[in-house]
Amino acid sequence: MENSAEKMVILADINCDLSPELRAYFGIEEYIQGHVHFSDGREIMSKLDWSNIDRESFYKDLSGTKVKISTSPLSPDEYYVIFEKHIKEGRKVLSMSVSSKVSSTFNSAHTACERIKKDYPDSEIYAFDSYRTSGGFGMLVCQAAEMRKNGKSFKEIIDWLEANKNTVHQMGPIDDLMFVARRGRISTGKAIMGSFAGVKPMGDCNSNGYVTVLTKAKGIKKALDITVKYIKETAKDIENSYIIVTHSGREMYAQTLGQMIEEQLKPKKVFVGDVFCGSGTNIGPGMVCAYYLGDEISEDLVAEKEVMNKIVGK
Repeated sequence: MENSAEKMVILADINCDLSPELRAYFGIEEYIQGHVHFSDGREIMSKLDWSNIDRESFYKDLSGTKVKISTSPLSPDEYYVIFEKHIKEGRKVLSMSVSSKVSSTFNSAHTACERIKKDYPDSEIYAFDSYRTSGGFGMLVCQAAEMRKNGKSFKEIIDWLEANKNTVHQMGPIDDLMFVARRGRISTGKAIMGSFAGVKPMGDCNSNGYVTVLTKAKGIKKALDITVKYIKETAKDIENSYIIVTHSGREMYAQTLGQMIEEQLKPKKVFVGDVFCGSGTNIGPGMVCAYYLGDEISEDLVAEKEVMNKIVGK
């Protein structure tokens, strides 16, 4: 969908985890795919649906030891081809990428972007590093699309994104941090502390784009209750805001969390969807998480830790 005043396209990579429902709601018609590699020789292009791979079998493979799964982003050359098409058609291009702290996707996009600027000096193109993953990244994409729909300019959207990317919070439980540790996303020591049977680690994203565990809940019921209370204390203007809930193979819990948020917090709209195979490969099965806008993340999550300690009675 293009702004009537400006022709622009928003191109987010696969790791935004925006469901078909979300993309239709916000008018996001295109996204950047990636490569998914299986140790048994299979290779597919990642999609924001399950049309080319079954969700259950994907997460079963991830949980097992027989098949190893890895991902890789499009190359700068592949990005260039996509960017060039839109530039030639007279569009401004906003490329949005998953956090550069956990993926090389932004580097590919940025390299291609710089080449476009040299080859097409009159073009307007920008590579944005979200410093967020999954639904947190997706939240920023949705905000950009909403601003475009409301007539904001290319520059206004970019300025807002850069100023507000550290206002995106997340909260929710994950079954097993050992999977995340094996992917290099958290230290093994921290993972072991959060991997006792029935204990659900729960964290928010810090200003550097990494998730920090704020508490560990015993059981899913308590974890979801803590999640709603944390959102209530840290969200901003929630009645006029969107909330995105994503899950990696935990649909029932995600739907329950979505209903709890709707009933107790009454936001503008709650979207519940999957973590697809791009992000899912590194997150692993067993995550349920809500993403939303709040105040800017504090240094070392000092303020957020205080909120959580108050909730859990420390």
